[in-house]
Amino acid sequence: MLRVGLTGSIGMGKSATAQLLREAGLPVFDSDATVHELYAPGGAAVEPVGKAFPGVVMDGAIDRTRLSAALNADPGGFARLEAIVHPLVNAAREAFVTKQAAAGHDIVVFDVPLLFETGGDRHVDSIIVVHAPDDVRRARVLQRPGMTAAKLDAIIARQMDDSSKLARADHVIETSGGLADASRQVDDIIKLLTARAERA
Repeated sequence: MLRVGLTGSIGMGKSATAQLLREAGLPVFDSDATVHELYAPGGAAVEPVGKAFPGVVMDGAIDRTRLSAALNADPGGFARLEAIVHPLVNAAREAFVTKQAAAGHDIVVFDVPLLFETGGDRHVDSIIVVHAPDDVRRARVLQRPGMTAAKLDAIIARQMDDSSKLARADHVIETSGGLADASRQVDDIIKLLTARAERA
């Protein structure tokens, strides 16, 4: 099973690229969606996160706005949260891999925004980094509801700089040329990954 990491900083077009990979037939594990499930009513993260950050549980689920406020007020909060959530996400990822292997897939993609920052790059065989120029990225993100330049700068500050990500990438998808251009790049990379999986 060839494990492929897909990552890219905010506004680079990673989510659109993940959808292109799905449409091409590759199974994609969405780490963000998994976290949402863990935070939802009945989710495995609700109780431990609620204990670690009192007041963030509302109606049986993690209130992300309250959690964000708690993290902003506590410099050590991110490390505590990651210690709770990452093992749960890892378990869900491995269950996903087992399911896809049983279904006959020989390539799986892990869509992980903070792949390098969380050490997830150690668990993949190949890495795709999605990229766009900074002005394109900022224009995209600032169109999102509730987003401000200050919020964007704070998010970027928690992410590895793009030059470091690009230096560690096996494949790069440049998204500033539009969806059709990105789709062509995805097709080319899938051919390379398929050949590698067949050799393995």
